[in-house]
Amino acid sequence: MNIEQTRVVVIATSNKGKVKEFANWFGARGMEVRSLADYDNLPELIEDGDTFAANARIKAETIAKHLSLPVLADDSGLSVDRLGGDPGVYSARYAGEPSSDANNNAKLLHELGILGETDGFIPTKLPSSVSGENNNALVLLSQAHFVSALALALPEQGTTLEAEGRCSGYILSEPRGTSGFGYDPLFYLPEFDKTMAELSLDQKNKISHRAKALELFFQKYPDPFGA
Repeated sequence: MNIEQTRVVVIATSNKGKVKEFANWFGARGMEVRSLADYDNLPELIEDGDTFAANARIKAETIAKHLSLPVLADDSGLSVDRLGGDPGVYSARYAGEPSSDANNNAKLLHELGILGETDGFIPTKLPSSVSGENNNALVLLSQAHFVSALALALPEQGTTLEAEGRCSGYILSEPRGTSGFGYDPLFYLPEFDKTMAELSLDQKNKISHRAKALELFFQKYPDPFGA
């Protein structure tokens, strides 16, 4: 086996924050972590899968085939129970293009507002001890889940290893908090009595869907490159 292939893993993203998070896990196992920013003339990624797992596989296997190196990809987003799992794989562009967090959040609240109680779900008001005197109208509109699917494509072995992590909570009727991005201000976590956007970065990184996916991945594959 090529020595470089046993020591290098490419993360299928150019996002420095994601690369750093993955580097903590793979670096501890003696791997050098690279990203798409380290390579030129990469193939176009067409993420046309209908699940997070399918899109993660597409990204990992396409880049791995091109580079002949192990490639780890993740695909993530929000799944809302009352919307049948939407926005799902369309989380980043739920309200259309050009995409924005504010527009996506507004559409999410609009879609849940249309449902009312017609599907049997009764929106639940937060207790005053949680919502506070100034937020006594805050309501939990639906259970929801942040989902992260991981796929590690190993071209020399001809296999792809997968794991999926979830962080469960509820969609709040109004945004709270300024520390997060995406749907974080609407994603309420009962165990913290806060939205994801009200957590510290350290708290968020410990309970996030991506952290859970990585933890499960290494539970399933303690030595993934020997698989």
